[in-house]
Amino acid sequence: MKKVGKPVFFIVVSLIALLTLLSFFGVKTQFGDVKKTYIKGASDIRWGIDVRGGVDVTFCPPDGVDATDDELNSAKAIIETRLVAQHITDYELYVDTAKDRIIVRFPWKADEVDFDPEAAIKELGETAKLTFREGMEQDDSGAPSGTTAETIILEGKDVQKAEAVVLQDTSEPAVSLTLSESGKEKFAEATKRLANSGYISIWMDNTMISSPYVREAITDGQCVISGGGDGFTVDEAKALADKINGGALPFELKTENYSSISPSLGSGAKDAMVMASAIAFLLIAIYIISIYRLPGVVAMIALTGQVAGTIIALTGFFPGISSFTLTLPGMAGIILSIGVGVDANVITAERIKEELRNGKTLDGAIDTGFARGWTAIFDSNITVVFVAVILMGVFGPPDSLFAKLLSPVLSFFGPSTTGAIYSFGYTLLVGIILNFIMGVTASRLMLKSLSRFKAFRKPWMYGYGGDKEND
Repeated sequence: MKKVGKPVFFIVVSLIALLTLLSFFGVKTQFGDVKKTYIKGASDIRWGIDVRGGVDVTFCPPDGVDATDDELNSAKAIIETRLVAQHITDYELYVDTAKDRIIVRFPWKADEVDFDPEAAIKELGETAKLTFREGMEQDDSGAPSGTTAETIILEGKDVQKAEAVVLQDTSEPAVSLTLSESGKEKFAEATKRLANSGYISIWMDNTMISSPYVREAITDGQCVISGGGDGFTVDEAKALADKINGGALPFELKTENYSSISPSLGSGAKDAMVMASAIAFLLIAIYIISIYRLPGVVAMIALTGQVAGTIIALTGFFPGISSFTLTLPGMAGIILSIGVGVDANVITAERIKEELRNGKTLDGAIDTGFARGWTAIFDSNITVVFVAVILMGVFGPPDSLFAKLLSPVLSFFGPSTTGAIYSFGYTLLVGIILNFIMGVTASRLMLKSLSRFKAFRKPWMYGYGGDKEND
């Protein structure tokens, strides 16, 4: 490796220090009641329900009902609509088509003290009330009002099927509706009356999900909903079709099992783990510096950078990027990845001591130490990467990148979504990647740079018992 200049150490340390400050505190401004975030800090991490407290529930069809994939996706769309209608946006929602299950996790609402999880679960699993109404009048809460509240054109039972299609003449995504005999006549009367003059809005419970303009009378029970001026994307068309089909589901979801965690229990566990992490970091610093001296100091600076990088990966860092939900197992993943980072630095430091013991000069010992340590570090770290990827694929969302990579294997077992274990795999993977950046690359740059200073060329400063100066 080429010689590294003396200023490199100060440059790397300055970058790590800046990264650490930004990761913990972010960059925010406040003028009166107006707050603006430029860079997210540690306080912007989204905590999982095992920390914030919340509800974990699994829904399934009633006994004897073999739900199709389309029906399960429609039921998922209903639950999602109801969660958003209650202003619960920090949720996890997955479909396990292999076992006919829908898994939903959502945190306690911050402004609710007397939250009733059983009532919330019952509301989520109830059969959806789908209605087609005249106009699109809404009150302040978003519920239908006026003529829209009074005039119901169709109900869920009047819709036979909805599906996302691509229009042949324009190649635009749309939703095709097939009405039952009961709905065909009622829809024909309404569209004749509203053609080129009004809207027919579509509601899921008290939430409006679409409001198409009536362009012509529809008398054959077949109609198409387009996206208007902006048009639908394929995903938007499918989402609307799922919601409409959900209103026509012939069954009510059954609660297979559920659990709830109080906010105080989760917060206490988080505080205990944070304290344990801080104590462990301090003990590691004392141990590694006392044994390896200068390489130990460099290792702790690199580990600080690794922690800062992990926080950045969790907060989203920039306002436009979503933060990652951190669970208690996720925090365990951070601690484990720090341990792997310590191991990488210990391997290198031991190799440097061994080379000094064999009579090599300091520069030769550092170069050879990092070169010989790299193979062991890479082999051990890459196996942990494989484990992290498998955990994220098996226990993450079925449509995630790693789940798709492992789909040939998972197809035999079906997904087993568990957000807490997914968080563990994520923090472990991020930590290992950062270990390559900080524990290997940054450590080598800093140690090579420090070794250029005469004051740091004593072998004892690298953990070797000799005292001969290396030039």
